[in-house]
Amino acid sequence: MLANIFITLALLIVSAFFLSRHFTLPKNIWLLFIAQPLVMAASPVIVFIGGILSTSMADDPSLATLPVTVMILGVACGAIPAAMLAKNKGRRFAIFSGYSVGLVATLTAMVSAIIANFELFVFAGLLFGISTSFIQQLRFAAIESIKDDKDIPTVLSILMLSGIFSAFLGPEIAVVAKDWLASPYGYAGSFLVLAGLIVCAMIIMLNFKNTQIESHQQVGDTRPLSEIIKQPIFIIAILSAAIGFALMSYLMTATPLSMHQMSGHSLHDTKWVIQSHIAAMFIPSLFTAWLVKRIGLKSLMLIGTVIYALVAVVALSGEQVMHYWWALILLGIGWNFLFLTGTTLLPQSYKPSERHKVQAINDFIIFGLQATASLLAGWVLFKAGWHTVVLTSMPFIAILFAVTWFYYIKDRKKTTNEAAQA
Repeated sequence: MLANIFITLALLIVSAFFLSRHFTLPKNIWLLFIAQPLVMAASPVIVFIGGILSTSMADDPSLATLPVTVMILGVACGAIPAAMLAKNKGRRFAIFSGYSVGLVATLTAMVSAIIANFELFVFAGLLFGISTSFIQQLRFAAIESIKDDKDIPTVLSILMLSGIFSAFLGPEIAVVAKDWLASPYGYAGSFLVLAGLIVCAMIIMLNFKNTQIESHQQVGDTRPLSEIIKQPIFIIAILSAAIGFALMSYLMTATPLSMHQMSGHSLHDTKWVIQSHIAAMFIPSLFTAWLVKRIGLKSLMLIGTVIYALVAVVALSGEQVMHYWWALILLGIGWNFLFLTGTTLLPQSYKPSERHKVQAINDFIIFGLQATASLLAGWVLFKAGWHTVVLTSMPFIAILFAVTWFYYIKDRKKTTNEAAQA
């Protein structure tokens, strides 16, 4: 219903107002909180209808996940240019560059739906991905906007919390505006509405200011990237975020196709599962900052890994709507814990003068693996079925357990050494 979209937008603004009263944080954080869901709504639209629309337009059904895969590949390809542009021109310039690419992407997708051109839709997916690479970098802009590193989990939680609104906006827009413009298979109107949201986000971000750390670039000795990536803390951070993101994308990309195309569940049920999953990705941010203070990052990472193991158990138990729903809910929660852990740990691996190149390689690795996982999802699903998709995720869950154990050992040695020196 159209009313649901307006209610979601109203709740977004109200939430920003009340949170800003409770947390004393820079204005940049609240601008990002409001604007990000407007542009991030495109991702759940592509995930939700990308495979369904592509199945109708593509000659080969096994290519149905290609637009989603190319979108994620675009995120990986755009990660380094986005970071370098932010370094040379500032975060504000990079924001508007990314939003502009996103606007072109929505209009390209709209035209592809109108003329039923699969290749053009895939190209739109690439543009969506490049735009998203700029949007993903904004979590680092938020970190750079605060003075105390202890506030990093709080800031990240607040920004991730705003993703709840994109979780509801995206699928609602996909369904409500599906037939607003004439097109053979629908959804052209959905992309037109997304274009309008991006324009609104650009207007909001006119008030965004470059951070002090950008205005006065900190100089200093910079280590070779080969030295930085060998640090245990970098390895832990990158594996937590990258494997967590790749597995999430792998299972999430396959879910709409498995539910709607193969198991015959309704579009309404499929939408509900995807909406619930994306909401579950961000709702835990209401309490993750508190959890980090209470149990620490290593325990949060362990809980996230255990939850991923539960996802496999639930997903292998059956293919009814509730099996998909519970598996995707758990998948979202586990992703939240693992991604927040990796992002919070990453700044510990670099100096201020090294931040842009480390952030760039971090996102390139994360979204490169995510793209690979997304591409494999469709191929494995159509060749071997849903259960095989789930089974092939289990070795990577085992790797997460090994990384978590390594983190525990490293943290224990650090505590022991500090006690000995004291």
